[in-house]
Amino acid sequence: MALDSFNVKIGDAEHPPVPGLTGYGEAACAVFEGNGEARLAYLALTPPGPGDVVVDIHWSGVSTGTERLLWSGEMPPFPGLAYPLVPGYESVGRIVEAPGKPSWVGQMAFVPGASCFEDAHGLFGATASRLVVPEGKVTLLGGSAAPEHTLLALAATAHHAIERAQVPDLIIGNGVLGRLTARMTEAITGSAPTIWETNPDRRTGTSAIDPGEDTRRDYAAPCDVSGNTAALDAVIAACAPRAQITLAGFYKDRPNFAFPPAFMKEITLHVAAEWRAEDMMAAAALVRSGALDLTGLVTHTASPNALAGAYATAFEDPACLKLLIDWGAEP
Repeated sequence: MALDSFNVKIGDAEHPPVPGLTGYGEAACAVFEGNGEARLAYLALTPPGPGDVVVDIHWSGVSTGTERLLWSGEMPPFPGLAYPLVPGYESVGRIVEAPGKPSWVGQMAFVPGASCFEDAHGLFGATASRLVVPEGKVTLLGGSAAPEHTLLALAATAHHAIERAQVPDLIIGNGVLGRLTARMTEAITGSAPTIWETNPDRRTGTSAIDPGEDTRRDYAAPCDVSGNTAALDAVIAACAPRAQITLAGFYKDRPNFAFPPAFMKEITLHVAAEWRAEDMMAAAALVRSGALDLTGLVTHTASPNALAGAYATAFEDPACLKLLIDWGAEP
């Protein structure tokens, strides 16, 4: 499809266009250079092809795991990693053009990433006011959606971690992924797992406990979502023989642990990587049914014109569980 026929509208009644956009084939984007800063840039988009959809984004979530490492430049070597890049894998918006799926136009959709920018790399590429993506990448949400639907990627990640080994009886980390993993565990089993959290601010108002106060030594299936490699010794000490530990965080440092305790208990380590299509389907079904609650986890929002401060808040403020970029917000 030629660029001159790329005639999607900019914004809608609830989400007007971001000031500064000059053309239909352009998007306002968050851009990282790997130096601990974020900037707003207006980038040309690759035109949509027959199998693509164009999505006007309403909200983009900021990940405090992988995005923090991309932002700071600490991300270990990773396929496709290059700067400047557009980050993000948690965006929700309205489909405004779908050459191969005309019935999709007007529907809200979750977008887990994109690679549609002329002058920046897409890793993961979803934090922008408009995206061009293959139709197979989006998850349809119907005619309406809420900001909380940006959490679907983390819900799918939680589902993948649970499916990777056993349903967890202990979760390490009480951030958004930890809370979603706990909620999903309860939705599946009817029982709430124990949650460890070392930061007292992250324990307030929740059932999470200080690991040092837990005397249990019979956990069969701990799941670590903290990204803290130093936690493994305490987790192994709390395990029953032949326990299975799932590592579901992303670790910039080399995981390490004392071998003798793991040897004596014959501990198994599983690594849970990126969610798969079946995990997204399962997570979305749990949300639609009401079994999985996404509310109460988005704590901060920011306008696209305040990106620098927004990312600093997301990564450095312990009171911030999940920050969203609202592409329709006033400066």
